[in-house]
Amino acid sequence: MNKYMKIAKELSDKNLKTNEGGPFGACIVKEGEIIGKGSNHVLSSNDPTAHAEVIAIRDACKNINSYDLSGCELYTSCYPCPMCLSATIWANIKKVYYGNTKEDAANIGFRDDFIYDFIKKLTDGCNNTLDLECIDREETIKSFDKFIEKSDKIIY
Repeated sequence: MNKYMKIAKELSDKNLKTNEGGPFGACIVKEGEIIGKGSNHVLSSNDPTAHAEVIAIRDACKNINSYDLSGCELYTSCYPCPMCLSATIWANIKKVYYGNTKEDAANIGFRDDFIYDFIKKLTDGCNNTLDLECIDREETIKSFDKFIEKSDKIIY
């Protein structure tokens, strides 16, 4: 398994125990070094924007003292929601590796499809802004499978 995706998955798995948010984790890498990490904290912070990718972006920016993450890569346990895709683009990250698909997220109760549908109506389908590539889904999906089984999960 990719070593950075493994960290994103571990952050996702941690949330299965803490219930701070959904089973999502992310890390940001620059020149082979992790400069930011995040897991979903929507529930613990009562903040609907506290997604793993946004938390990782905030952490990376703080750690390098810059709002510009050019040259960085984002590793996230799931395909980013529209908000996280936007934050990634605003941060100037040009490469995202994700584990689970947006369909996998929908299968465990996370409902981003209506936002994608809304955005699709606004665009012409052309995308040369961000390269998205699925890797290690066979490992990251395990966190989602465990989430389905949780009796104390909270869908938001």
